[in-house]
Amino acid sequence: MADYLPFHVPDIDDDDIDAVVGVLRSGWLTTGSKARQFEQEFAAKVGARYAVALNSCTAALHLALEAIGLSEGDEVIVPTMTFAASAEVVTYFKAKPVLVDCVPTTLNIDPDLVERAVTPRTKAVIPVHFAGQPCDMTRILEIARRHGLRVIEDAAHAFPASYKGRAIGSIGDCTCFSFYATKNITTGEGGMVTTDDPEWADRIRRMSLHGLSRDAWKRYTNQGSWYYEIVAPGFKYNLTDMAAALGLSQLHKAERFWKTRERYAALYAEGFRDLPEIAPLATRDEVQHAWHLYAIQLDPDRLRITREEFIERLQHKQIGCSVHFIPLHLHPYYRRTGGYRPEDFPVASRAFTGMVSLPLYSKMAESDVHRTIAAVRELVLEVRR
Repeated sequence: MADYLPFHVPDIDDDDIDAVVGVLRSGWLTTGSKARQFEQEFAAKVGARYAVALNSCTAALHLALEAIGLSEGDEVIVPTMTFAASAEVVTYFKAKPVLVDCVPTTLNIDPDLVERAVTPRTKAVIPVHFAGQPCDMTRILEIARRHGLRVIEDAAHAFPASYKGRAIGSIGDCTCFSFYATKNITTGEGGMVTTDDPEWADRIRRMSLHGLSRDAWKRYTNQGSWYYEIVAPGFKYNLTDMAAALGLSQLHKAERFWKTRERYAALYAEGFRDLPEIAPLATRDEVQHAWHLYAIQLDPDRLRITREEFIERLQHKQIGCSVHFIPLHLHPYYRRTGGYRPEDFPVASRAFTGMVSLPLYSKMAESDVHRTIAAVRELVLEVRR
């Protein structure tokens, strides 16, 4: 029997290891020159004026909302088809995440429903670029500007991606990226905020390190001073130089990683083209898809087994897979606090029952993709009606 194909393996090589070892040998491990270099190169890559490196995308979302002045009683529009972080950061402020449904073809947030969800209390909208495909940013920005809302993009999946020729990271008011272990480039744990607003960038930087005065991280170097001031009660969200060194090394390979993912996604699409039981998500013409995930939707009316059984049988065929995501409105917390029911979000509720994410990462061999296609096709033939 073939070896088990994991759902994800990070693409780490000797250059990455050497970069981290170099920091370990330097004697400076925490936030320092490598973190600043990572910020500068990442900002240049996405076309943003400023970037601030943080220890997670969750921290990035939190501090972006703090920078725009979110406060108790405000509302933020969030898609239900997302991970916990996109909405939970809103609750940190005692503000209200207002969930909306998604577009069936892409599972990105539905702009028409964003418009309907706006109230006098709405402060911002958080579009999530699901699987790495940018949302309809033209519509979202138009709605936001007309209602005076801030746009905080959750781009945890969306590096490197672009919308109508503009890189994700240079479009919304703030854009938040993830470098978690499974992401297209990784720092193990880590994140980044990009923005063109100098005041927001400065606020995010200060609040990421206890609200200490500017350049507080330098206080243990010959450029710094022991003296610092607390300008606001902040958080501990800074990214270490060890993580930043890995991020820099990965950033230099990001284009190659992406091209591999794009090629594998095309192989998947071709491999399933003649199977009516499987519907890959649509790809819009005006975007560059980051291909963080390759998500398919099973047609339950054409199969004799459930999605859960489908995943179990794929794993028996030595293929790892996952589900992205369990929509927020199905979780106990949001059912309790928002009074949400499955039927309130018909698109996301139906999509969830058939969603499967297949392995897609640059560390895979092309033969792994063909093996996954063969296993899925074999399984479909076994269980189709």
